[in-house]
Amino acid sequence: MKTLELILTRYTGWLWSILAPLGIWGVFVVSAIDGSFLGLPMDAVVAGYVYQDHSKFLLYVILASAGSAIGSSVLYLVGYLGGETLLRRRMSQQRFEKIHHSFDQHEVWTLMLPAMLPPPTPFKLFVLAAAGFEMNFGHFLLAIFAGRLVRFLILSLLTIKYGRGVVNLVAHLFRTHLHWTLGILGALILLGVLVRQLRRRNRDSINN
Repeated sequence: MKTLELILTRYTGWLWSILAPLGIWGVFVVSAIDGSFLGLPMDAVVAGYVYQDHSKFLLYVILASAGSAIGSSVLYLVGYLGGETLLRRRMSQQRFEKIHHSFDQHEVWTLMLPAMLPPPTPFKLFVLAAAGFEMNFGHFLLAIFAGRLVRFLILSLLTIKYGRGVVNLVAHLFRTHLHWTLGILGALILLGVLVRQLRRRNRDSINN
């Protein structure tokens, strides 16, 4: 356990030594790399930036969200070129059909939800699925940006209130209460969809 903590401490120190010269753009660069091909501890990076300068927390959240959306474009290209054949190799037929149906019904929400969730959510798999099912690229960028914005905004507010150690707390809660976490987020998204539909119906009835 001590060996693992030592490795993580040295890794974190090495990562911050690289980010320091980049200033506020460091969070954008790391997020873009994390979204494209190399998984990095984004929650810890965002929390670290916010912890050091609370006044710029919203800027860090926006940069991290934008970086993730732009970086994920690399995977979008891979998934688009690979098509459904690539997806069928990476998931079971049952899961393939379920995700395909979800994208057909609500493509933005289907990608936005996993973008909101921390690891071990298989976010990159959903990114590949979005490309393989030919999701509109503008909607693709919007879904990832919005999902990450929610995730990093909540993380930043918790960091301001409780300190950088909140990253470990969030990870622990997510691992031990996975079903509750997904259930609550799913309920919130469902509520948002219902409110949107009600507003649309009211608008249509007024116009008619």
